[in-house]
Amino acid sequence: MALMVERARRLGWILLKAVLRFSFMVINNLVAIPSYVLYLIVLQPVRLMDSRTFWHIEGVMFKWLLAMVSSWGWAAGYTVMEWGDDVRPISEDAAVVIANHQATGDVCTLMMCLQDKGTVVRKMMWLMDHVFKYTNFGLVSLIHGDFFIRQGKPHRDKQLILLKDHLDKYYHSRDRKWIVLFPEGGFLRKRRETSQSFSKKNNLPFLKHVTLPRMGATEVILKSLGPQQENGSLAAGDATRSASKSRGLQWVIDITIAYTKAKPMDIQTWILAYRSPTVTHVHYRIYPIKDVPIETEPLTNWLYQRFVEKEELLAHFYETGAFPPPKGQKEAVSKEMTLDPVWLFLIQSLAFASGYMWYNILQYFYYVFF
Repeated sequence: MALMVERARRLGWILLKAVLRFSFMVINNLVAIPSYVLYLIVLQPVRLMDSRTFWHIEGVMFKWLLAMVSSWGWAAGYTVMEWGDDVRPISEDAAVVIANHQATGDVCTLMMCLQDKGTVVRKMMWLMDHVFKYTNFGLVSLIHGDFFIRQGKPHRDKQLILLKDHLDKYYHSRDRKWIVLFPEGGFLRKRRETSQSFSKKNNLPFLKHVTLPRMGATEVILKSLGPQQENGSLAAGDATRSASKSRGLQWVIDITIAYTKAKPMDIQTWILAYRSPTVTHVHYRIYPIKDVPIETEPLTNWLYQRFVEKEELLAHFYETGAFPPPKGQKEAVSKEMTLDPVWLFLIQSLAFASGYMWYNILQYFYYVFF
């Protein structure tokens, strides 16, 4: 009897916490997103006179919005442990980020772990499934200049043309640096069986923890934004930073996301926090753009090899609880990514203050004109 009462109390607390968190996040969205849009409407004269300053301001507000999303998980005890290469020294360089995709929580994880990487978040461009366009954050991403891609063979050719046009139009004009995409083209649980069947038929590596990547978007990005080609690879950069920026992409950043006990986190868990506090592990590996082939077949082989390496990393992690050490080292070093609670409080306070301000401004104009 006592055990049943304890379980009932625990379930009741989980439900109450979920309701309170959901209510807060609805209000958070209702004040933050409209405020972001209204600020940008008021700043349209700045866009006409100095578009670079306008998109700088937009990027700062975009980072704040992503920090709010990060705070939802952080407050629930969902933290990130980082492994591998240090990406901070290249945070100002142009790069394409390729990550494995297990669940909707992958996006939230990246929103969190990139917050302390300089200007990365405010200058990044996301490639995401078109379904995200219809979420609460879809309007923000649309304004920021992210690209929504429609999956499926019938749409593939048209989507790649649209992607190239999008990059040509927005990447340089809005001073974007990092482009984040998930080359697998879908969640692991949805694509694993199809990927494994394709691997068997074509004598390709058999993967369990990731799926074989799709090439289209990666190839378009590299060909559209990479430096000039030299012998089938993207050209290396000069020593000066200004010269390197003018030629486009400088790095490929390979991110591998691993969840404790191989249980991915979805956006519902991030919002409602019905799962116990847990640590998500993120592994970085950096490749100079000069080492990346550009022709279709060599690039396909190169990208397949990256996902074979991801498979090995994840297999090692799920077996030992840690990523393997780099070559030549005996032990892998990890670092906990932390968010500043004071900074998060100030951002949330600004969001609610802005929402209150805009409510009063709109109410005033309503009374004046109607």
